[in-house]
Amino acid sequence: MIDRNSSFHLGADELNTGTEKSPLEPAPIHRRGWGVLGLFLALKFVLSYVLVNNAYELHRDEFLHLDQANHLAAGFTSVPPLISINSLIIKLLGNGVFWVKFFPALFGASTILFGWKIVEHLNGNLLAKCFVAIACICSAFLRLNTLYQPNSFDVLAWTATFFYLIKYFDKNEPKYLYYFAIWVAFGFLNKYNILFLIMGLLPAIVITPTRKIFTNKHFYFAIILGLIIVSPNIFWQIKNDFPVLVHMKLLAKTQLVHVNRLDFFKNQFLFFAASILILLGGIGSLIFYKPFRKYRWVMLTYIFTLIIFSYFKAKDYYALGLYPVLLAFGSAYFGAILYKRYVWIVLLLAFNIGLHIYFLPLLMPLYSPKQIIANQKRFEMVGMLRWEDGKNHQLPQDYADMQGWKEIAHLTDLAYEQVADKSALLIRADNYGLAGAVNYYSKYKNIGAVSYNADYLYWFRMDRPIKDLILIREADEEDPERRKEQPFFEKITKIGEIKNPYSREVGASVFLLQGAKIDINKRINQEIEEEKHDH
Repeated sequence: MIDRNSSFHLGADELNTGTEKSPLEPAPIHRRGWGVLGLFLALKFVLSYVLVNNAYELHRDEFLHLDQANHLAAGFTSVPPLISINSLIIKLLGNGVFWVKFFPALFGASTILFGWKIVEHLNGNLLAKCFVAIACICSAFLRLNTLYQPNSFDVLAWTATFFYLIKYFDKNEPKYLYYFAIWVAFGFLNKYNILFLIMGLLPAIVITPTRKIFTNKHFYFAIILGLIIVSPNIFWQIKNDFPVLVHMKLLAKTQLVHVNRLDFFKNQFLFFAASILILLGGIGSLIFYKPFRKYRWVMLTYIFTLIIFSYFKAKDYYALGLYPVLLAFGSAYFGAILYKRYVWIVLLLAFNIGLHIYFLPLLMPLYSPKQIIANQKRFEMVGMLRWEDGKNHQLPQDYADMQGWKEIAHLTDLAYEQVADKSALLIRADNYGLAGAVNYYSKYKNIGAVSYNADYLYWFRMDRPIKDLILIREADEEDPERRKEQPFFEKITKIGEIKNPYSREVGASVFLLQGAKIDINKRINQEIEEEKHDH
């Protein structure tokens, strides 16, 4: 039971009368509160492991990020460099699936911690802190934090950015500006997506009293600190003619072109269907609740950032970083108005947790592919079967991207074992998913598959003559009989193809090309340069 006189409580009289006691003073550390927080964080980790059906393998994007540990640099064509350092840590820990899943779960747990701290800063009671933890767990973050991608750290960086700005505007202590700049910088080194948050923040701050931040010299010193932190990547971009711009153009051409703006806005709320009351409480309290009036810049940032995302036809999950802070405000609000109103507390929690359990098979890869197909209408109704190509398929795209990888790695190993001189062998795949899966699941360490796709284009080792070639081709390629290569090799053998009907790469084939009759190195180098020019 929480003591009514505890500083964790926003008293009902203070809420209704607007008396002088501020609900915005940070609550003191409370041992019971930290114990409860520890339980939520532990639960977050456990759910990240147990809610994934063992029918699924790693996701195609995870392979690319894990391979970046073997090619450390100040930047990559696909992402900034921070995840490669994280991947190096995973590699040093053994590169096992446990550690691959551990770090996104850690970033998700840290996001809950910052949400908890925002509520604490708003003087929210222990109930309010529980609300924000439950709201974060019962949301799309649960799925996001099972995938080893930059997205989990991206949401964490956005949440930390909001937290330290809130602290600065309330405390006016320069140290929070530096913390803010550090988190923005590391967010930038993780994913350039955080620039959209800055674009939304600027007008929100300019048109509210928080614009006083521009008169503080420490704000500019903090900016300099942030620029120093990101400078290696900036210099890398300049040196390499800004690959990020090329990547964005390619993304806009191949993926974002199918984005529907109406679906973008609809999915913002579907992501938080179970926590919708707390989310709406956060939005509403920032607009109408007097104690939160000074934080309207948060709501304006939310609006401006969504408008910017919509204009650029961004993917719906790009905006997920906006929501932990809104859930924190909603939790603080409900924690105050529902204090000791046990029936309403139970109803809110029952709605949140109950609806989340109902949606869980749609949110997490709990169902096997066969179970998903058996429940296809349920998945299709919420748009989960719609892929980046704008068409509906039998599985959600992310799930199809977690099938068939061990099979292609096994086929590649069979081809690899037939090669006598492995020092004169090149393994080339049609896309980064196929190349990365072979490198991860092959029983041979450092097998070194590459591709003309994504960062693999820059990872070819052409310092030795190539005599044999293993080709891993997509199912829809134009030359399944290998007529193009027949004049250049003494022997061409098809090893096999992916049979898994649930895989996005079903039909992808492995070919072994032996005894080169021409200078393969010269031809590969020429094709690499052509690909770089096209990019």
